[in-house]
Amino acid sequence: MSEEPDSLVVAFIDYLTNERRFSALTIENYTRDIRLLLRHLQHNDLQQIQSSNIRVVVAQLHGKGLSGRSLARMLSAWRSFYNYLIRRHQFQHNPCQGIKVPKSPHKLPNALSPDEATQLLAFSVDNLLAIRDRAMFELFYSSGLRLTELSRLKPINIDFAEGTVRVMGKGGKARIVPIGRFALDALTQWLERRSQIAKPGTTALFLSQHGDAISTRTVSHRLKQRALRQGIQQNVHPHILRHSCASHLLQSSGDLRAVQEMLGHASISSTQVYTHLDFQHLSKIYDAAHPRAKKKTEI
Repeated sequence: MSEEPDSLVVAFIDYLTNERRFSALTIENYTRDIRLLLRHLQHNDLQQIQSSNIRVVVAQLHGKGLSGRSLARMLSAWRSFYNYLIRRHQFQHNPCQGIKVPKSPHKLPNALSPDEATQLLAFSVDNLLAIRDRAMFELFYSSGLRLTELSRLKPINIDFAEGTVRVMGKGGKARIVPIGRFALDALTQWLERRSQIAKPGTTALFLSQHGDAISTRTVSHRLKQRALRQGIQQNVHPHILRHSCASHLLQSSGDLRAVQEMLGHASISSTQVYTHLDFQHLSKIYDAAHPRAKKKTEI
């Protein structure tokens, strides 16, 4: 007798949590995507599902406006789920293998200009939370961290002598990332005052006003509000600072492999998108400066 789909999902999520040690956000995304699949399959026997059934679900979701990028992410979760069922629950095949999703228009990540990044970080630190915020935002921009990576940091992860931070990235992979001088100075100021609000036993580097670990939601909110006060027009969120770090490094160094290692990308193809940002930057310079770039004025 086949196991109930819901119990299989619970077992899979338990596997991801306790054996694969995936982050809470990744677990949340997998759970949402797989339960969406079950709803569209109407909880039929998962062993009887064929590739044709999966194609129908993909087509239905695409018809509702989901992008190719979102569908690819979902399909990856479904494929992982079925691979697990094959290994642990004697399923015979993976109906998600070989399924193609519609391509989405290539969307470049947003990034601040160097001047905008400077403008964002040029605020006075006249209270404890402002000191904390500057340390967080400088570290984002200096080291290209992900939001979840920053929120998990502890003071012991910062090596002031070496000017580096030890980061736990996706899939539990650790990497050592350099920290710039401005970020080190901001972190020093914050750590000198962190104990003023830290609750006993709290090990997080960045704290809320109540003294416990700051939430990712609070970090995003504080950054957005700071950007508005600093006169930045676009919607600024932590990932923009990561993109800005990568783009500005690439513009200066041209070293794609080094940027890949710093960002913690498993594949260099994820990093190559920043070459397009670099090209955009060069194109603007060319259009503004090259005598042959501008269209000839009609007489």
